[in-house]
Parts: sequence; structure tokens; C-alpha cells
Amino acid sequence: MRSTRISIFVITLMLIGIGVVMIYSASSIPMWQSTGESAGLLKKQLFYVLVGFFAMFAAMAVDYHRLRKIVKPLFLIAVIPLVLVITPGISREVGGAKRWLHAFGFNYQPSEFVKIALIVYLADFITRKKHLVKDFMRGFLPPMMVLGLVTLLVLLQPDLGTAVSLVVLVFSMLFVSGARPIHLVSSILSALPFLYILVFSVPYRRARILAFLNPWLDPKGSGFQIIQSQIAIGSGGFFGVGLGQGKQKLFYLPAAHTDFIFSIIGEELGLIGTSAVILLFIALIWKMSSIVYNVRDPFGKLICVGVLTLIAFSAAVNIGVSIGSFPTKGLPLPFISYGGSSLIFHMAAIGLLLNVSKQEDAAL
Repeated sequence: MRSTRISIFVITLMLIGIGVVMIYSASSIPMWQSTGESAGLLKKQLFYVLVGFFAMFAAMAVDYHRLRKIVKPLFLIAVIPLVLVITPGISREVGGAKRWLHAFGFNYQPSEFVKIALIVYLADFITRKKHLVKDFMRGFLPPMMVLGLVTLLVLLQPDLGTAVSLVVLVFSMLFVSGARPIHLVSSILSALPFLYILVFSVPYRRARILAFLNPWLDPKGSGFQIIQSQIAIGSGGFFGVGLGQGKQKLFYLPAAHTDFIFSIIGEELGLIGTSAVILLFIALIWKMSSIVYNVRDPFGKLICVGVLTLIAFSAAVNIGVSIGSFPTKGLPLPFISYGGSSLIFHMAAIGLLLNVSKQEDAAL
């Protein structure tokens, strides 16, 4: 699997490189207008890339089996910041949401770390209780209780997009592990009324759904972001308007360097650029699937399934939101969107997957 690992590493580097270039393109003029320094976000992202490489190589350096000895403390360390972030006076509030802790001049989003911790915790639990995974009370309900706790803390921020991604992550790992489909389906059906309440009882979420169905009902309000995103992608045509020449980033498209960076790629690099990004993600997912298929260790296989689901779901949702196929969720495009927490922990997740593959080769 060495060639597969090299491919994954190279594809990840390519996506990170695209991200660095597009972040500078999307943010340079707005940053110069607001701070007088065009490369402010670029410098921060380059720093995050360096930290991400450290996290990736650290995740590759130690035998991943040792994580099983510290899985509970690791999960606790991940959950505590989720509690702190909703504690008044501690977290940083942006746009009405409390999702970040601020320290040493940087913002940290605890929900990104908890995804990795949840993958490792659930992989260990299922491996230990594999013979009980079909048992509702002893094999299925405990992971659901852990998921419920973490999801509740994330929803209190509030962050429905991350909460949905956690549910998809856990259900994917349970499905692969052999959990009864009736348990999975019944859990989904029982959660639908709560999801309906979460969406339609909150005005801005209800507005997002209505804007998704028809953004032109409120083109200057809830539908503005989706419309501007589609204008950006549509105006790019086949070849794009040219790198750095896009207009939508000039105070038209909100979050152009974060959640909607794919739209800027579409405007400036056109269909060729967006197709290249999508093909890179498809290739990355295909290579990760190959590792999942070839790993025999149950604990390692489940970790790889979790990492695969995490990256594939985030990429699919972000791109889907940008082109108007999904309601706005706020999930970043892995390795490309601006943001330290997302980039660092996605790189650490890749390192963990490569670690599993390397150990599998060593065991042969």
C-alpha cells in the first residue's frame, strides 16, 4: 500500500496548495481594504499549514494501537472545550454563534478536534464490543448516548452542520461494523421530528431552507449568499475570468475565503478549475477506500472508515452548498477553505489513516 500512501500524500499537498493560492486570491483585496495588509490571511494560513504538517507527521509517528490505552482521556480532553465554548464569558462569539476559543492570538474550534476523538473512541468501543454490535442495549445504544452528548453540546453553540456531520460519521462506522439496519433506520426516523423542530423553530435556519428552495424569494436577504455563489460559478464559464480577477469576492459573496471558496475557484478558474478540484477529491476518496478495503485490523479499519467519511462528507456538502444543491451548512472545504482548526485536524486525520496503512504493511 506504499504507492497508495504516496498518492494520498501528494493529492493532499495539491489540495493544500490550491487552498493557499485561492485564499490569497479571495482575501487579498478585502484584507487590504480593511487592514492595509493584503497578505494577512495568507500568512496565517501558511502558519496553519506548518502546524498541520506537524500534526500529520505526529499522527504517523506513533503506533496507532497505543491510542487504545488513552482513548477515554483523549475523548474527555476533546469534550471539555465543547463545554467551555458554550460557557458565558469564555468563548468568542461570531455571528451569533459561540464555536471558538481564543488563545495566544488564534481561534480554536473544539468541534474539529472532537471529530477525531470520536472516531478513535468509537473505533475502540466497536472493536471491543464487536460481538455485541447487533445488540441494541449493549452494542448500539452506548454509541448513541455518546453521540447524543456530543451532538447536544455542538447544537448549543449552535452548529447544526457539524452536528449532522457527527451523526453521519457515527452511523457510517456502525453500518460498516455490522449494526442492524433496523436500529439505524429507526434511529434516523425517531430523530426526524427533532430535526424538523431544530430547523423550522429557528428563524435563520428556516430562512436558509426557504432560500435553498427558491433564493429569489429574498434575493437581498436569506437568498443573497446562494445567488452570489451561483453568479460566481456561472460567470467563470469554461476557463474562468483569470486568477485574481474575480469580482464576487469584492464584498459581494460573504465568506468567500472560507465556506464559499469553491465558488471563487469556479469564477476565476472556471469549469476546468472546479473539475480539477472535484477530481482530486474523488481520487483522494478512492485511494482512502483502497486502504479501508486492504486493512485487516478491525480497530485500524474503523479509524480509516471514520477519516474517509469525515473528509468525503465535508467535501460533498461544501461543494453541494456552493452550487445550490444543499442548504447552507457552514462546513469548510477540506484542505482548501481558510481556517486553522479545520486544516490542522483534517491533516492529522490523514496522518492517522496513513499510520494505519503503514502499520498494516509492517505486519505483513
